[in-house]
Amino acid sequence: MEPRITDSHCHLDFPQFEGELPDLIGRAAEAGVHRMVTICTRLRQAPAVRALSEAHEPVFWAAGTHPMSAADEPMATVAELEALAAHPKMVGIGETGLDYHYTGDSKGVQQESLRIHIEAARRTSLPLIIHARDADEDMATILRDEHRAGAYSCVMHCFSSGRALAEAALELGFYLSMSGIAAFPKSNELRAIFADAPRDRILVETDAPYLAPPPHRGKRNEPAFVAHTARAGAEALDMDYAEFAARTEANFERLFWKTVTPSRG
Repeated sequence: MEPRITDSHCHLDFPQFEGELPDLIGRAAEAGVHRMVTICTRLRQAPAVRALSEAHEPVFWAAGTHPMSAADEPMATVAELEALAAHPKMVGIGETGLDYHYTGDSKGVQQESLRIHIEAARRTSLPLIIHARDADEDMATILRDEHRAGAYSCVMHCFSSGRALAEAALELGFYLSMSGIAAFPKSNELRAIFADAPRDRILVETDAPYLAPPPHRGKRNEPAFVAHTARAGAEALDMDYAEFAARTEANFERLFWKTVTPSRG
């Protein structure tokens, strides 16, 4: 049997997966992927994403406003996020964050949204799920400032930023999540960042349907493929695959505590 691992970040409500979830979850199980967190990126879609978790035992969910949508969606409120977090399988706040690559003109709105999500993470004790692209300096500043104002937990989802942001996040006790990008042949610098990170602060994910790792690069990603990323991660960290899988499982359950102790929610 394959070692058990978790896809800590995917988007199962996206149209690329319509009508396929039972087969997709079956393929994931064959690859050792026994659990996954599907992420709601627009709060108006929360009922549909919640329903996926209710219909499929291995599926948990998180909700937030993606930074690239922050200017187009109603501003989330802390109360709204807290209400969603009452659901027993709602396990994280986000994804939220900053993305200046395509949507830098909305940076002020993105920063306001991010701070609201951080406060919701504080109040619910659920982990914050961060998306960061081309905004390393502002991201590090906000994460530090907000942490000084009150502690919270956090994962830097699909981490592919620079070493300075990685170090800032790790200094705050946060986690780095490895996506298929870390398995790309030219991602040596990124793999080095993960290799230098504490072993108890690393997760794995697909970000499906995006960023499929080799040998599926360029195709639709799905939770089963996180096993390929995990094998690349094990090699980068000079660990046996079973050891790496067990370590990331323990890390996931420590951060996403509600997946194992839902009664606290």
